[in-house]
Amino acid sequence: MRLTVLGGGGFRLPLVYGALLGDRTEGRITRLVLHDVDAGRLSAVARVLADQAAGVPDAPEVTLTTDLDDALRGADFVFSAIRVGGLEGRAADERIALAEGVLGQETVGAGGIAYGLRTVPVAEEIARRTARLAPGAWVINFTNPAGLVTEAMSRHLGDRVIGICDSPVGLGRRVARTLGVDPETAWFDYAGLNHLGWLRGVRAAGRDELPRLLADRELLGSFEEGRLFGADWLQSLGAIPNEYLHYYYFNRETVRAYRDAERTRGAFLREQQGRFYREMERPGAPALETWDRTRAEREATYMAHNREAAGAGERAASDLESGGYEKVALALMGAIAQDRRTTLILNVRNRGALAPLDADAVVEVPCLVDANGAHPVSVAPLPGHATGLVCAVKAVEREVLAAAESGSRERAVAAFALHPLVDSVAVARRLVDAYSAAHPGLGYLR
Repeated sequence: MRLTVLGGGGFRLPLVYGALLGDRTEGRITRLVLHDVDAGRLSAVARVLADQAAGVPDAPEVTLTTDLDDALRGADFVFSAIRVGGLEGRAADERIALAEGVLGQETVGAGGIAYGLRTVPVAEEIARRTARLAPGAWVINFTNPAGLVTEAMSRHLGDRVIGICDSPVGLGRRVARTLGVDPETAWFDYAGLNHLGWLRGVRAAGRDELPRLLADRELLGSFEEGRLFGADWLQSLGAIPNEYLHYYYFNRETVRAYRDAERTRGAFLREQQGRFYREMERPGAPALETWDRTRAEREATYMAHNREAAGAGERAASDLESGGYEKVALALMGAIAQDRRTTLILNVRNRGALAPLDADAVVEVPCLVDANGAHPVSVAPLPGHATGLVCAVKAVEREVLAAAESGSRERAVAAFALHPLVDSVAVARRLVDAYSAAHPGLGYLR
């Protein structure tokens, strides 16, 4: 089986490759094709993978290319992990939004809209070329904003594109561990959009264990989301929100923490990864060790501004546990390629699973996965406050898609203005002007 990875796989590709090295099942991935527009980045990542594969028999063969069509031809699976505009673009997204007093995070609010506007046209072109050159391939989308980009690609690939994210997986594992439940056998009642979902139940041995957690303030304070949101708010909600909902529930505090910070998350990652790639230019640099050290720092500082705003302290060692993208990706590919039926929380077309969204809206819900793809499981309706937020954000995503399709500046303004975290149409217009000036990729808006 051949796996093509676009965008060099992002900084987490070695986690995926490590999982592939341990896979000895029939029908496993035997060839990995890496594509990036930057040959230097490809070379650096290839050195890390070579270190990982040292001494491993029958490691998947790694091929590098900067030609997208060559990368796609013959692929069985395609991972899309592109970053249009690079980390420089992310840093600009954050800076421009914060100058207007609104959130600039890469998937939420103004920053997420800006990132989506310049990513959707590129993602759709990849989808069109995949449909033409590798019509039998399954596309697994890592690219953020994951739900929005998956929906854009689904307009060309149908159900053959599936979005994945490790946030629901990490949340479920942390809650299960807190409850003393085996996460491998538990059923997680989770529903929403990507980075906008709620864990509403954890069923084990026929019993929902989540009420026990919600009733115990000490237990609620023992894991990351409990410390981030606080026991009072979680008990009010009667559910455990995805960590990204902190941007909504505590927006003012988070924006203040971001504005007061020495640098934004995007600026930090730009500098950190710049150091990594410069180090990798040295022929004798220990590739895997350098990557692992960089990744550990990246994970330890994840959502640091939110934890500061909440007074949640440093991330606990247990919260740094791996087991996200790479495990979901491997389980997804195994289920499709070998008909190893499994259940995963994925981003897929709704097909009636989550009311009141339409059939083509990409949602994040539990799915049954087999050789025919991912099949969303019908879930109970969200409560009114959550339904309102999901519908509002989905409407924003649809405005982004309409702006990308039509090139309409006014539709782009509407996307910003309708977002719950943007508080003025005048701000929305200034944001479109500022982002258009900062990003050549938004030159299509008129």
